[in-house]
Amino acid sequence: MTDKNFTPFPVLKTERLTLRQLVDSDDKEIFALRSNDDVNKYLGRKPSKSLDDAKNFILAINESIQKNDALYWAIALNGADKLIGTICLFNFSDDNSKAEIGYELLPDFQGKAIMQEAAAEVIDFGIQHIGLNAIEAYTHAENQSSTRLLDKLHFTRHRADDDNFMIFKLIRNAERTTNR
Repeated sequence: MTDKNFTPFPVLKTERLTLRQLVDSDDKEIFALRSNDDVNKYLGRKPSKSLDDAKNFILAINESIQKNDALYWAIALNGADKLIGTICLFNFSDDNSKAEIGYELLPDFQGKAIMQEAAAEVIDFGIQHIGLNAIEAYTHAENQSSTRLLDKLHFTRHRADDDNFMIFKLIRNAERTTNR
């Protein structure tokens, strides 16, 4: 069973976080996130150069969500609407049984288990509501923070064709789907 209809957009809540859809007023925080050298260090993308880059990014992401091609959440602390990071499910397989997860967090909020909390919620949503059987993550071999996060979330490591990257996979199992 797969349900890949992202309208209305699924807002997710955890003990400390609200995961919501990107809005136009997130442009300054998206710019800060996507232009930050530390955040971009392992991503292999060109940094944002202007607020217009951020606005165009938000527009493109929301168009992708409308087409049910991806889910992309702004991460905000409960009680505050300011974006501190993002997390997404994208690159769905043709049968919608597999997707890729991606995430980024402003440096001031790293090391506080925020991404672990957000990712656990997104993974459970993907399995329980979309019907994903597998979630993959690609990370640079030197990105120890991402590697530790994926280990904590019970992803297993797989070798990538490129020695600079590692593939992590999480396969749906009975224990994970019944513990929610």
